[in-house]
Amino acid sequence: MSTKSAFIAITGRPNAGKSSLTNLLVGEKVAIVSEKPQTTRTRINGVLTEGETQYVFIDTPGMHKARNKLSDQMVKSIRESIVDVDVILFMVDATKKISPIEHNLIDSFKAGKTDVILLINKVDLLKDKSLLLETIKSYSELFDFKEIIPISVKEKIGTEQIMPVLEKYAKDSPHYFDDNLPTDQTEKVWLSEIVREKILQNMQEEIPHGVAVYIESMETRKKPDGTEIVDLGVVIVCEKATHKGMIIGKQGTMLKKIGSLARSDMEDYFDCKVNMQIWVKVKEDWRNKESAIADFGLKAD
Repeated sequence: MSTKSAFIAITGRPNAGKSSLTNLLVGEKVAIVSEKPQTTRTRINGVLTEGETQYVFIDTPGMHKARNKLSDQMVKSIRESIVDVDVILFMVDATKKISPIEHNLIDSFKAGKTDVILLINKVDLLKDKSLLLETIKSYSELFDFKEIIPISVKEKIGTEQIMPVLEKYAKDSPHYFDDNLPTDQTEKVWLSEIVREKILQNMQEEIPHGVAVYIESMETRKKPDGTEIVDLGVVIVCEKATHKGMIIGKQGTMLKKIGSLARSDMEDYFDCKVNMQIWVKVKEDWRNKESAIADFGLKAD
């Protein structure tokens, strides 16, 4: 049997719904999700293999103005991700006007030769549906999109139209990833992202962006009754001593909450008990230190 593959970049402004779409198309959670901008920091490959065809979805960070060296790496990751793919999914928010960031992305589309499909997300939030026609007109005047599909990832409106369009871009080629795995992320990276997701979802605006998480140790052992347990050592790195105190919380309440929520997701993932120890460390201004960015796996390839 001949095999095919298609590489699809998913790009757009922060909070357009890129990671939620990646998870929906892959059929499993491979990217963390929160309402905060720049939740995704690196390119995440979600993989869907259907018979002879493998679809590789490249979920990129939201396009933004770089404010530190970490942001520089994120913007670099976006620009690299839309080169040498078979098609680009450009996600926009139906409730927002076209931003300078989106104008910049469209300019980059014009400079390339890759087909771009416009996905207008969050149409469920539009009370006046005539606004959708205005949005379609505004974007159509800026670029010749191959398809324009109004969708709601949250409500699964119109999302069934996406895969039949992407199928046209599959080319004869080997499968580059394991047919049975939904992502190319390592297990440790995915587990650290689960912890970071809980920090994003439960803490104030400023702190989560200055946080990195890594798995220091991971071991599986058997208890006397024969059941398995996974022991994890997790390190949360923040930029300021004051942030460390806030992450830990009064009498450790915030850290316990983050740990409890993360442990629940991890136990679903491993299908066994998880014993997790979390340490919080301070590394001043790490987002502006290239060595730290590389150490935490956040450097663009």
